[in-house]
Amino acid sequence: MVVFLRECLTVEIRYVHKKFSQQYKATIGADFVTKELQIDDRLVTLQIWDTAGQERFQSLGVAFYRGADCCILVYDVNVLRSFDTLDNWREEFLNQASPSDPKTFPFILLGNKVDIDGGNSRVVSQKKAKEWCASKGNIPYFETSAKEDYNVDAAFLSVAKLALANEHEQDM
Repeated sequence: MVVFLRECLTVEIRYVHKKFSQQYKATIGADFVTKELQIDDRLVTLQIWDTAGQERFQSLGVAFYRGADCCILVYDVNVLRSFDTLDNWREEFLNQASPSDPKTFPFILLGNKVDIDGGNSRVVSQKKAKEWCASKGNIPYFETSAKEDYNVDAAFLSVAKLALANEHEQDM
């Protein structure tokens, strides 16, 4: 099971349904979709949970976070506040999910909307995002555009591999 936190609905829709919509409909509580993919010789079914990523629904987190094999943090590269709240969302996830080893629990960071305004509206540099990831134990980082379908499949392949590795470690 993979949990999404923050600005994620467009990335999820692009990956699972291969569509992009300008229409944004806020997730109320949580929603999930499944996606099958082949990793090596194994068919893997990702169960992807979108938990709204809104403060007003944070209390619902514990019900959805437990049992997660990976957490995807998503921010908008054009909105500083979405980046500045990543620490809070990461800590909230760890507190509510209570993984056996919080230091090694797999996260992945997606900097989304890199396509907007040819990059001229960008306020969070790739360097700043990578530094944040390094400070959290070298979290994998991908810059994505759900609209242009840029790097979305590569990010989810990484997510699936991290989730499988975490699931395998928990089974040992």
